[in-house]
Amino acid sequence: MLIDSQRIIIRSSIDSLCPREFYSGQCQDPLRIFEEAAVEFRPVTLTTPERFAEAAVLYRRVFGYQDPDYALNPRLLGALVSNGGSVVGVLDEQDRLVAFAYGFCGTDRRGFYHYSQSAVVDANHQGHGLGRLLKHAQREVALSHGMTRMRWTYDPFQIRNGHFNLDVLGARGRWYAPDMYGPGGDRVVIEWDLHSRPRAQEDLELKLTEADWGVMGGAGDRPWLALPAEPGAVTPDIAERVRQGFTDLLGKGLAADSCRRLPNGTGVYLFGAVSDV
Repeated sequence: MLIDSQRIIIRSSIDSLCPREFYSGQCQDPLRIFEEAAVEFRPVTLTTPERFAEAAVLYRRVFGYQDPDYALNPRLLGALVSNGGSVVGVLDEQDRLVAFAYGFCGTDRRGFYHYSQSAVVDANHQGHGLGRLLKHAQREVALSHGMTRMRWTYDPFQIRNGHFNLDVLGARGRWYAPDMYGPGGDRVVIEWDLHSRPRAQEDLELKLTEADWGVMGGAGDRPWLALPAEPGAVTPDIAERVRQGFTDLLGKGLAADSCRRLPNGTGVYLFGAVSDV
């Protein structure tokens, strides 16, 4: 189990490393984010009431929650870390908590998996690869408990998150959950094989425009689904068509395995077959 890992040197953010090329798939080495740097971060398992309380404060601050109904109970975090869950954080050079994630064990017909409920990164440290540190810290915890899969959800219209989940980590979008968090709160359910490696980036020849938003296309073994690259451009009609597209494609036994930003304000998901549906 991850308790206190070594300090990791991070030179720059994903954005400053390879801004447009990273999301369009043109970056020569999109995984090159941990190199010689001036900033040190340390992934750890949180184990004390003080750290649990600090995590709860960070959680509320990042999400902007004011209603106490959305508060995160520090005692819950203590119970999770003592019973096979993950409560991991990233500390900066002053040992301040700047990122945090937690999760728990789930089960389905294939056995047990780790479910990552939430991950937050302080606004001043976003874009510096800390999300990846959190996911790999949770991976270590899951593997230490004998689990080889991890799941979590994200908003399908957050192209940056989609690219990180599918292309950088190598996870797959397996299921679609309409209105998971109320009307308009659709989510893609991700599954990550913890022993897998990210897939090689393929060259895209797609020339999609605003007219293609919400449209499915492509060959039978490599279909795509286009959508706006910016969430603010999503209309109710587009949201409904994207929902239907995901539902249809995932229902055919496919999985979303790549999410790319095209140069003209369009995003695209690529789908491929999976063998364990």
